[in-house]
Amino acid sequence: MHKMEVLMVPTTSGLMKIYIYGFQNGGAGKVYATLNQRISTSKGYNKRLAIIRAVERLHQSFTNKY
Repeated sequence: MHKMEVLMVPTTSGLMKIYIYGFQNGGAGKVYATLNQRISTSKGYNKRLAIIRAVERLHQSFTNKY
């Protein structure tokens, strides 16, 4: 069974939830960042960098409006 963590970050746009799976014993993991029904994901071996990457992608989805 994989380890799961949840980070909840209040923002002016709503509550950003970051779900973190894996990253045990130097293994790979996945990060899902959600805000206002938008989701971004990231995979990797470094937990901190995967979180930053998922949040950056989520931010890009809000700033790149077509």
